[in-house]
Amino acid sequence: MNTVRSLTFVWAPWSIAVSLILIALTAVLCYVAWKRNGYRRSIGLLELLRLVLVSLGVLLFNQPEWVEEFRPDEKPTVAVLWDDSASMQTRDVTSQVTTATTVNSRREAIAQLTENPFWASLQERMTVVIQPFGSKDPAATAAASHGTNLHEVLANAPQQFKNLQAIVLASDGDWNEGEPPVQAASALRLKGVPVFTVPVGSSSRLPDIELLSLDSPTFGISGKSVRIPFTIDSTLPREHLTTVQLKVSDGEVLTREVRVAPMGRTSDFINWKPKATGDYTLTIDVPRHPDELIPDNNTMSAPIAIREEKLRVLVVESVPRWEYRYLRNALSRDPGVEVSCLLFHPGLKKGGGGNKDYIKQFPQGLDELSKYDVVFLGDVGIEDGQLTAEDCRLLKGLVEHQASGLVFMPGIQGRQMSLIDTELGELCPVIFDTAQPGGWGSRTPSHFELTELGRRSLLTKLADTQDDNMEVWESLPGFQWYAPALRAKAGCEVLAVHKDVSNEFGRLPLLATRTFGAGKVLFMGTDGAWRWRKGVEDKYHYRFWGQVVRWMAYQRNMAKGESMRLYYSPEQPQVRQTIALSANVMDKSGEPLPNGDVTARIVAPSGKAETVRFTSSGDEWGAFASRFTAEEPGKHDLFLNCKQTAATLEASFFVQGLAVERIGRAARPEVLDEISRVTKGEMIGLDRLEQVLKSLAALPEPPASIRRVQLWCHPLVASLLVVLLGIFWIGRKIVGLI
Repeated sequence: MNTVRSLTFVWAPWSIAVSLILIALTAVLCYVAWKRNGYRRSIGLLELLRLVLVSLGVLLFNQPEWVEEFRPDEKPTVAVLWDDSASMQTRDVTSQVTTATTVNSRREAIAQLTENPFWASLQERMTVVIQPFGSKDPAATAAASHGTNLHEVLANAPQQFKNLQAIVLASDGDWNEGEPPVQAASALRLKGVPVFTVPVGSSSRLPDIELLSLDSPTFGISGKSVRIPFTIDSTLPREHLTTVQLKVSDGEVLTREVRVAPMGRTSDFINWKPKATGDYTLTIDVPRHPDELIPDNNTMSAPIAIREEKLRVLVVESVPRWEYRYLRNALSRDPGVEVSCLLFHPGLKKGGGGNKDYIKQFPQGLDELSKYDVVFLGDVGIEDGQLTAEDCRLLKGLVEHQASGLVFMPGIQGRQMSLIDTELGELCPVIFDTAQPGGWGSRTPSHFELTELGRRSLLTKLADTQDDNMEVWESLPGFQWYAPALRAKAGCEVLAVHKDVSNEFGRLPLLATRTFGAGKVLFMGTDGAWRWRKGVEDKYHYRFWGQVVRWMAYQRNMAKGESMRLYYSPEQPQVRQTIALSANVMDKSGEPLPNGDVTARIVAPSGKAETVRFTSSGDEWGAFASRFTAEEPGKHDLFLNCKQTAATLEASFFVQGLAVERIGRAARPEVLDEISRVTKGEMIGLDRLEQVLKSLAALPEPPASIRRVQLWCHPLVASLLVVLLGIFWIGRKIVGLI
């Protein structure tokens, strides 16, 4: 380090003249005083001190500064940072060689910048350091995600490279981790470090067919069809027809013809009917298109567990109307459903019913009620011999904390109007017309009309294709009574409306759903679904209610043991998406555990384990909740444990995730352009690489580091002046002057 020291003044011609006049005048006055006192030695020393004090004051008046310049001995550094991420393997850079045109990868296009001979002309006055970034850590596992963090690269450069003068950044600009790079660019501008960017790659995507998602459910039921949705992303300019294959790990192969839209996404599904229980792996395979350039992203797999089902359903009704009778028959004949019925018939002396599937009274206590996955409430309300306010509170807790389903099925007696003022009123998806509690009837049948949500919903799927499903709903026998629903509440999903009747809020909602807490709620605004049996027997009626029960009980049955139950949301989480984990824990007597130490050990595909602790979210219901953020795609094993009951539960969930760094994505030169503009650098194309050398050579020498000490206001100088004034004053007293 070379150091140059100097004393500088901030003066003007007039200040110099005033200073000299003051010093000269003081010198004359000092001499006159010395002469008047007979040239005494003590007076001479005193007057000399006076002259020194005045001279020092005049000197400080001109603002003296002690300046030290530090110039480094080593040469300034230029950091050449080049992108070595997976996206740089995209082959979309064209080059002209003689008469032929070749297509190179982005990595090959910037190869010249990564070699020392290219920078030889700058080596005399600069130190050029070439360093890649975005490379995958060799020690990292295959499942671990890795992306490009341009912010981190630029922010760490001043600390990483000593005496940094400029940065050359060669990249496609496709950053996918960290803060926006422009924030680091702003910090570099304050340090005076320009960034010269070299963009590489095409700003439009390559022709490609990519399988984006495979949204298979966590589990399925043996003998029941499972819907396997998938999404295809196409950058081809034309629509085309392809045959998508669903391959099951047991060797079964299903196909479906899909018309893939151009320059967009296409969603479809394949129905698979498992024949046996067990763990399976489903693989969706999209055939390669002749025009696509990246065939590696056309396949995706996901696990699914197939098991026997046993859902417990409670149906509560007052008068056994036709809808109740056929609903009970449908659920009783379903081999996967165990139904319990409770009649509050005004003509019966005792509640219950006559058959073995009837219960005598509403479940008393949490241990009895928590056994049910779905509860149907018919034309019942808060009356003597029917539901109580405590029953309503328990039903609300069952839905909110234990992920059960609740179905509102009002009737012509209008008894459900009394539930509005209870805790169940908050759960109902619609707002009723209190002036017409008995609803509306007509001599001529009315019909449903599916909404846009209803056309896509699994609940309203009565045929395999969407067109066939619409035809089925249009041909269903009509209903002659409907509930007095005015409109749906905010946040609810309306699946079907009245085809002909509307009010100031729009069409009347007849089929609506909503989520409440951990569970689901459904409103059925008519009691005419049993009429769907006309001409086709149980085909549509049984299918509809079977779908309702399974849809509402699905989340509750994701993973369950003897005394523990686990469910999570979303069902198909993505990488880096926060997963809400919920658990219900019972003690050894079957009562919900009010408080406890519940933990889950989650093992990622790479073998990395993490323990999450659950907190109580509903003491009365034994509900516990936690959160987990997945960093890796693939199957995660979960081991749930409760310290108080010593119960354990093993489960798993599958995290979907495309590679963070994906080949074929469009380059983002606008990111690099913004970085260069903010740092007062320049964006230079691949066809002008020599301009990089010229721009760096034209940079001025880095300014020296300067340290200034302002003597005119320094406390030590002020102290010296005070000391000298004190000596002068004491000297005057010694020689006898006033």
